[in-house]
Amino acid sequence: MPGIVELVEAGCVLEGRESGNRPGAVRASEAPSGGNGSRSADDSAERERPQPTSPPSRRLPPTSVLHETIVRVRLVSLGDLILDVVVSLEQALVPGDDQAALTRVGAGGQAANVAAWAASLGAEARFVGKRGADAAGELAARELASRGVELAGPVSGRCGVVVSIASSGERSMASDRGSATELAPDELDPRWFDCDVLHLSGYALLRDPAASAAERAVELAGAAGARISVDLSSWSLIDDAYRARVRSCGPEIAFATERERETFGRLDANWIVKRGAAGVVVSGVEHQAHQAEVVDSTGAGDAFAAGFLVGGLEVGLAAAARCCAKLGAMP
Repeated sequence: MPGIVELVEAGCVLEGRESGNRPGAVRASEAPSGGNGSRSADDSAERERPQPTSPPSRRLPPTSVLHETIVRVRLVSLGDLILDVVVSLEQALVPGDDQAALTRVGAGGQAANVAAWAASLGAEARFVGKRGADAAGELAARELASRGVELAGPVSGRCGVVVSIASSGERSMASDRGSATELAPDELDPRWFDCDVLHLSGYALLRDPAASAAERAVELAGAAGARISVDLSSWSLIDDAYRARVRSCGPEIAFATERERETFGRLDANWIVKRGAAGVVVSGVEHQAHQAEVVDSTGAGDAFAAGFLVGGLEVGLAAAARCCAKLGAMP
């Protein structure tokens, strides 16, 4: 049986299509909260669904680098779009004390990060999720759209916020997911999932109704012939209910840290184990990380997942190195 790297790269080439052949979607330039923000918070999920029109030719964002192994791969990521606050410290925080910091505020969320990195590498990327109708939600959606990502899903409630504390190349996070957890199965449009690969953020599988929406997305993408991948996201959130939901999705590819892999247990999937500076393990084979001067490791795993899914192992490792060399999780 071919290795997973070969399978991924073969799929990228065989399934590549022109963007004009895709069913209509909420394009980046048309996303309500990514444009002038004129829609109200009371707009229904139905109004957020794509119109059956032929989209114009897709323009890559200015930072895009089309890798030779990427032939119009169509990636959909489902999960959270939040406001990401990254705080970079020269020294660790001390309770009750003050430290100088460099901060960055922008779009984030595991699924949004993967979509942004996929788009930056030349793939066609769509984000699906419930996003906030407030000012923070508009800011996050506008930034993600500007990176060449199509946005689909209802707009209501408040935007989630994640604060990441980065120090000495490591990071800790405090997460508020906002309305992202409220995505329901009946708010999904089957046309959003006509793709080559559907990538699920593990956070989307934590609780209903979002978990049921993720499982419905798997059904829709599977019917379109897409491969399914999942990122386990956080070892501390893994319980029996979470394991059951992940297994019901039947992912072909599972991304995890070493601790997430050990905590989760049995899963009939191709494991991609992320080990930070030590690189990754793919199908039991160790691969070294690319050299980089680490500024901030936030989002490096998401960058690797995007690169791996659309272009294979080396593209993933290169994307992770690029991510580590800058502040913030977006490309």
